[in-house]
Amino acid sequence: MSTHAPISCRSATGRLSLFNRLLEPSPALPARLTTAAFDRVDATARRRRGAMTLIEVVVVLAVVTVLIALLLPAIARARAHARRAQCTSRLRQIGLALTQYHDAHRYFPPGGIQWRPFRSQRGEKQIAWSAMLLSYVEEQSLYNSVNFNLAFDSKGNSTAAAVVVDVFLCPSSRREGRTVDGRGACDYGGIFGERISSPNHPPKGTMIYDRPISIPMIRDGLSSTLIVSEDTHWGEGQWINGRNLFDVAYPINTAPPFENDIRSDHLRGANALLADGAVRFLNEKLDLRILAAISTRAGGEVAEGF
Repeated sequence: MSTHAPISCRSATGRLSLFNRLLEPSPALPARLTTAAFDRVDATARRRRGAMTLIEVVVVLAVVTVLIALLLPAIARARAHARRAQCTSRLRQIGLALTQYHDAHRYFPPGGIQWRPFRSQRGEKQIAWSAMLLSYVEEQSLYNSVNFNLAFDSKGNSTAAAVVVDVFLCPSSRREGRTVDGRGACDYGGIFGERISSPNHPPKGTMIYDRPISIPMIRDGLSSTLIVSEDTHWGEGQWINGRNLFDVAYPINTAPPFENDIRSDHLRGANALLADGAVRFLNEKLDLRILAAISTRAGGEVAEGF
């Protein structure tokens, strides 16, 4: 015999009625939301989320402007560093060519052949050291086309002289073009000596006219003697023209336009090649006594700190 109390029909009917009312939709909401209605509500929400206020636009523009202002100097510095590195690489190529030339001839090329005094009418050749290096900088065909029996500016050399040789150009140079008076430009000059400490007579450098210098003649040491340096502002800088050598007379990057000297378009200094093939970046603040010392081949000076 069961001990459970009997369930009354009235009580069960009441509970079922309450359950049914809970399942009925609220009168404050639509009885049935269609899929299209949900899509409209979602699209409206997306439009509201995607819109930006004027203040937000101004803030974004301000942030972008600040970022650009911060990045541009860094980009400029990176580009300048890359150009300077490329300049260093080209000077190293010239240094290697000079070494190979010395191995083949037992001396470096002379700074030039037959210097031409200003306003001279005798037609001296004035062929540059850089023209003699052509076959050692992968320009053998160009070397073969140069007539070394004629002057650099003769008609017979005009076609060869017009060729631009990249290894003789600094990527940072601000020259207006890659040619000067129709001839391939050159941003590097041979070191004829110095006139900071005393007159350059006889010439004290490693590249002089009509006289090749050999390694034993560089008694100051190859690692302490300049042989080539940058000279990007010299108006007559041409790889075939024997005027692309000079005696050092001014602090780096300070020579007047009418003088050729050590100068570049790099910041705070210029690249220079030592007789041992190493490339050094010479700071503009380099002591003039040291600059004079490294510009001579046999001065007996002690050059340190450059």
